[in-house]
Amino acid sequence: MKKHELRLIVTAAEHLGPQHTLLRLTDPDYALPEACPGQFVQIKASVDGGLPLLRRPISINYIDKSRNELWLLVHDIGRGTHFLCTLSPGDTADVVMPLGHGYSLPERGAETPQRVLLVGGGVGTAPLLYLGHELAERGAQPTFLLGGRSAADIMEKDEFAPLGRVFLTTEDGSAGERGFVTQHSLLGRETFDSIATCGPKPMMMAVARYARQADTPCEVSLENMMACGLGACLCCVEPDAEGHNVCVCKEGPVFNINRLSWQI
Repeated sequence: MKKHELRLIVTAAEHLGPQHTLLRLTDPDYALPEACPGQFVQIKASVDGGLPLLRRPISINYIDKSRNELWLLVHDIGRGTHFLCTLSPGDTADVVMPLGHGYSLPERGAETPQRVLLVGGGVGTAPLLYLGHELAERGAQPTFLLGGRSAADIMEKDEFAPLGRVFLTTEDGSAGERGFVTQHSLLGRETFDSIATCGPKPMMMAVARYARQADTPCEVSLENMMACGLGACLCCVEPDAEGHNVCVCKEGPVFNINRLSWQI
């Protein structure tokens, strides 16, 4: 898929909490390039010539084709992401997209709709919104299982709700069931045709263990540290099941769990 460097205009910057900002960006002259759920962008996180020099990788949260908008959910955890969270409507952002490989999607018009479980933790829920839209559009039946430390860590619930059933877990019990996503009662009473997940690595490994025990295909979106986003610097490699390394930014970030060396 061809990569594009774009100068996008911020149309909205919605602060979803003290550490999360939803940026909506558009190209006023041209349609945004096609992108798949699970792909990401590399966005310049400084004023030209300033620090940090490296772009920041951000998952594609959603592409609103009717408004020609790219949505990015940014977690303010460092100098670069803090800069992004200070952007305002009318500001310009330098974005390279789409990058990497995304989640598998079912064929359109299947006789039996696929039941897909989408499991997200914290800001890892971001790519699942676009994935849920694409699944629903193809006739699949997405179910969302979203988790966080508290209710404040679970974002965009109103965006997920029209796409399928939404179940919540929080460690403090302030929303949904108390505990971790893999402890939710849903997993003990229903089965699914496939699972897609994104979030902290320990959470994804727990989801992968559940998937393997349930003999259910599972894909994970890795969040390894990235620099170039193009497969040149090799700082984001992950051991695979054959004893080699895979480049997460180029060959992923989405992988079938059977391709990884995780002890699950």
